[in-house]
Amino acid sequence: MITVALLAFAFAGLCGVYRLLKGPSLPDRIMALDLLLTSLMGAVVIDAVRRQDTSYLVLPVVLAIIGFTATVAAARFVEDEERFGSGAVNR
Repeated sequence: MITVALLAFAFAGLCGVYRLLKGPSLPDRIMALDLLLTSLMGAVVIDAVRRQDTSYLVLPVVLAIIGFTATVAAARFVEDEERFGSGAVNR
């Protein structure tokens, strides 16, 4: 069952790589990176369960914090770019 979960996370990661390379817009690529990060976190957790070793379980927590922060920052960038155009943002 654990092998099936790892294969599912690998498939999700491949789908994310495809969308990252093919995605026509910046929000598509941002969501693809978020999917890749989530797949990586899930695979790390499943691997920790398979090995019965908790030494790497801090990694998904750190990745979740970094991923959330990066997604929020990228979303704000996209929002400002749509609002003010592609030029310099004057606030």
